[in-house]
Amino acid sequence: MAPWWKHGIIYQLYPRSFQDSTGDGVGDLPGIEQRLDYLAWLGVDAAWISPMYPSPMADFGYDVADYTDVDPRFGTLADAESLIAAAHERGLRVILDYVVNHTSSEHPWFLASRSSRANPKRDWYFWKDPAPGGGPPTNWVDRFGGNSAWAWDEATEQYYLHTYLPEQPDLNWGHPGVQEAMLDVLRFWMDRGVDGFRVDVAYRAKVAPQWRDNPPNPDWHEGRDPYKRLLETYTKNLPDAHVVGRMLRDVVDEYRDRVLIGEVTLPPERLVAFYGEHDDEYHLPFNFNLIHCDWTAADVQDQVDRYEAALQSKRLNEGAWPNYVLGNHDVHRLASRIGPEQARVAQMLLLTLRGTPTLYYADELGMPNVKIPPDRVVDPWEKNAPGLGLGRDPARTPMRWTTGPAAGFTVPEATPWLPIGPAEAPTVEEQRASDDSMLALVRALIQLRRSSNALHAGAYRAFHSPDGVFAYERTEKEETLLVLLNMTGRSQLVPLPPHAAQGTMVLSTRPDRAREQVAYRVALHPNEGLILRV
Repeated sequence: MAPWWKHGIIYQLYPRSFQDSTGDGVGDLPGIEQRLDYLAWLGVDAAWISPMYPSPMADFGYDVADYTDVDPRFGTLADAESLIAAAHERGLRVILDYVVNHTSSEHPWFLASRSSRANPKRDWYFWKDPAPGGGPPTNWVDRFGGNSAWAWDEATEQYYLHTYLPEQPDLNWGHPGVQEAMLDVLRFWMDRGVDGFRVDVAYRAKVAPQWRDNPPNPDWHEGRDPYKRLLETYTKNLPDAHVVGRMLRDVVDEYRDRVLIGEVTLPPERLVAFYGEHDDEYHLPFNFNLIHCDWTAADVQDQVDRYEAALQSKRLNEGAWPNYVLGNHDVHRLASRIGPEQARVAQMLLLTLRGTPTLYYADELGMPNVKIPPDRVVDPWEKNAPGLGLGRDPARTPMRWTTGPAAGFTVPEATPWLPIGPAEAPTVEEQRASDDSMLALVRALIQLRRSSNALHAGAYRAFHSPDGVFAYERTEKEETLLVLLNMTGRSQLVPLPPHAAQGTMVLSTRPDRAREQVAYRVALHPNEGLILRV
């Protein structure tokens, strides 16, 4: 039997923004537990929870000060254990974020490392003398603002490396003490029932870096993200990352039925290396290419076909299992990127492609970005590189459960950590009451996927279609479904392939079409996606 994550659907939720149970305006673990019935009703299989560990929150939890506890803002370790148990009672899995590249500068490991050059934990991080002529050891720049990735420590008169904020020093995975401590973190949480991990910036983990300057990026110009002015030749996607990936996989494989997911932002041909040479790294190296490509039928199909070809080249049999992502906490909302009508088409794409889909919270509602007033901005990326549209706050705003001033996220008198959004923004309450809503469509797609072997386990093959339409079939044994996605604002007439020329309409992104019989060709409305059973 295939592992659960091969036929399941992952739902990412941002703990600060899902449900506040205490009235302080910040979501928490008991709040997530209160909403588990919604996830079960929606039909997803696993909840991926962004970091909830103790943290100074310089980068909102991705600066971890203790990997084996819960930040008081989110609850307690007992609350985490209660949440895991309650999820399992409902048939839901729990996946935690695992920040592999760095800790907080307030983590006890770094405080010890920083205390003295002679401290036993000094080499748990990367410390370097100044360059021969003075200044930082290399020209490397940090991810948030393009400043030097080296911070000077006056007390010990050396620089330390931080790929992100100075408050996020990089871990030295070449040190046996780091390896032992960080691998024990995985065991700590799996012993408490956690079903897997999403490994943050998996392709940046470092064992033995080459301390060489990165070359300039010839395509960079003023007005672009300043971090991109250099090519990251010596700072990401290095052989080191695969060494660490294999370490993590070895530990995860000590436990039954767990999944290891890696955050890897690479084109398909390079992404597949993170499955490992012998299916010994990540079960699912996250495929973000549909987030970053142009939203046209030609470009989306190109990404899917290249990915399928790259997976076949791995020759891992069942090991190299695909996955797709259309939204997350680091990019603008799907509905704001491609528009509300195409967002419906996009959900049909996500939930009918071969492989494991990950759904970002509130995308099932068609939630757009929320405008953040200047005095409410909290994201360090926006603060360090203002005016470039890099801020992530608009996609991290609280879930809208009901109508009203606090949208059911918190008590009405509380001030949410980020704005709730305008009154006309979608809510779960309103959309559950409507058969025509985005939520109804997503739930129907999930139910169809769960009941269809062709969708959750079948082969994928694209077939010829007019410009602006992405058409493909999913086949498993005697079941064949055709998926036709009109990614334009004009009507389209799509010929069906000769071997599948007749069928019944199963589901459309337009609620007024259902159970139509079709033969030889299908008329698609503007911005319509539909599924046919042959």
